[in-house]
Amino acid sequence: MGVKDNAANTFLADNRRFADVCNYYLYHGQQRIRPEMLQEQAPRELLQFLSRTHKEISLQKWRDILKRAVIRRTEKCTYLIIGIENQSEIHYAMPVRNMLYDALNYSGQISEAANRHRQEKDWKNSAEFLSGFRKGDRLTPVVTITVYWGSDIWDGPRSLHDMLEKDEPFSDIAKYVADYKLNLIAPSEIESFDQFHTSVREVLEILKYAGDETGMDHLLHTNPSYQKLENEAVYVINQFVNLGLSVDETEGETNMCKAWDDHKKAGIREGRKEGIREGEERGRKGILISLCRSGEISVEVAAREMNISTEKFREYLV
Repeated sequence: MGVKDNAANTFLADNRRFADVCNYYLYHGQQRIRPEMLQEQAPRELLQFLSRTHKEISLQKWRDILKRAVIRRTEKCTYLIIGIENQSEIHYAMPVRNMLYDALNYSGQISEAANRHRQEKDWKNSAEFLSGFRKGDRLTPVVTITVYWGSDIWDGPRSLHDMLEKDEPFSDIAKYVADYKLNLIAPSEIESFDQFHTSVREVLEILKYAGDETGMDHLLHTNPSYQKLENEAVYVINQFVNLGLSVDETEGETNMCKAWDDHKKAGIREGRKEGIREGEERGRKGILISLCRSGEISVEVAAREMNISTEKFREYLV
């Protein structure tokens, strides 16, 4: 797992931010899932089965983050398993990848039920025994949300059907081919960030304007929340936007506006230095070309002075 993936996983593993992402996508920002309602789940999805030769085969996949949620409404409770997959790059097979994660989780739930019934010997008939699942058993819903941490437009597939051929034969059977939707959060597609209630909002909004310096400047100087942004969010921003902003380690919060201004000033200073260096190099190159053309120094000496090959320097003399 790369540095960016680790940063994203650590950031969203926090129950406050995890709940924020879920509420944004599932409930349009309504605070239906609360941090205290979340329980950690082992991120490993495992399927074990016997081959025709009775050899045990295992299929194992590791999720980024997986939690169990208890959603209460009036007198009723709904249990839900939610996974978050973080993508720093576009993944052109993401619908199938998430479908596999969810299928493995459902298969695991059935295996757990079968083991429980086997111990309790509470099968009612042979059909339940063969299924490993009783007629009244129910699965816990599994939802996987993909968070894309790039500023580019997601041009990958949004569903399983998007990954299939769209020629005429397929259109005849499309309704019989089960589809699988990608639940995607992409910063460039978010029109309003007001449905977020943690620093996830500031991070994703920064990502949206990562390639727009004017937009970034306006955002940081008009949104007061960036004047005191928790450092965990700044760490993630530095990883994905590569700004190299200074982090205030003493306060636990960073004034992003000041850090951004300092970053720009440092860039201007470095640009000036680079310009001076380039100017000096061009001047030096011109002098060496003149000396070589006048015969005062050889091509070999001039090339050595510029730390390039003699063949390359001869190109300057044409």
